[in-house]
Amino acid sequence: MKIAIAGAGALGSRFGYMLHQAGNEVILIDNWVDHIQAIREHGLKMTIDAETFTAEIPIITPQEITSDQTVDLVIVFTKAMQLDQMIQDIKPIMNDDTDILCLLNGIGHEDIIAKYIDAKNIFIGNTMWTASLVGPGHSKSFGSGSINLQNLGEGQEIEAKKIAACLSEAGLNARFTDNVHATIYLKACVNGTMNGLCTILDVDMATFGETNQAHEIVTTIVKEFAAVAAHENIELNVDDAVAFIEKCYDRQTIGDHYPSMHQDLIRNHRMTEIDYINGAISRKGQKYGVATPYCDFLTQLIHVKENIVLK
Repeated sequence: MKIAIAGAGALGSRFGYMLHQAGNEVILIDNWVDHIQAIREHGLKMTIDAETFTAEIPIITPQEITSDQTVDLVIVFTKAMQLDQMIQDIKPIMNDDTDILCLLNGIGHEDIIAKYIDAKNIFIGNTMWTASLVGPGHSKSFGSGSINLQNLGEGQEIEAKKIAACLSEAGLNARFTDNVHATIYLKACVNGTMNGLCTILDVDMATFGETNQAHEIVTTIVKEFAAVAAHENIELNVDDAVAFIEKCYDRQTIGDHYPSMHQDLIRNHRMTEIDYINGAISRKGQKYGVATPYCDFLTQLIHVKENIVLK
């Protein structure tokens, strides 16, 4: 399959590498000049569980796309605030048969994609794979993960299962679900706790989880997510979600990982996606008349941190 990775950062690089190794024709699309130059000169370096590999995978900027580079599938891994522009920029690589799979953190991204792409070609999901950038051209990851995905357009279940099969053949453990919004909300709970809290406290997930206050804070935030989800006819079991989040504390799996928001703001001095995670719950809470004080405050704290770090 011809596959484009739109947003070849830490996780995009991991997906691109694994799909390439499985025999797919992969092209990476990104805007980071140093990253692009490093991959072009030295190949994509991928460290998986302490072992480093190198793969020669083509990488271009969105501006370098030409109409003869059309692909079968685009997997989007941009930051949420970059999604709209990326979809506009990559239109030349897509035709009427090109599918697009969005695996971004946060909620509601399909509404942006649907402005430019027919619903029959849009597939949405979430992933529990993790990764971080060591530096330009070098992604690092450990542990395993999974993907849940679903078609947005009616009658596209067979195509969704075909995409899931392609990803699974690359070792990415993908599965089709007919209730992807529930899994998206579950992943959003992970991001809505681990991302903001670890960024504010400047710790990895295990260190946060070892504190006496972790369980109560996480439970309170998840309750806010669940209350909002209920207004969208999505059932989110609070106890199950909290237990799922607390698995992240295990140092034998991903406990030593610093979430992507920490990588963005603390390590790389870039804006965060807080407005598309906790901020999205705050906005939906206002819409539905649901109080979300923890999400409101955490969103404000991250913006304060952005002002301090990025001034």
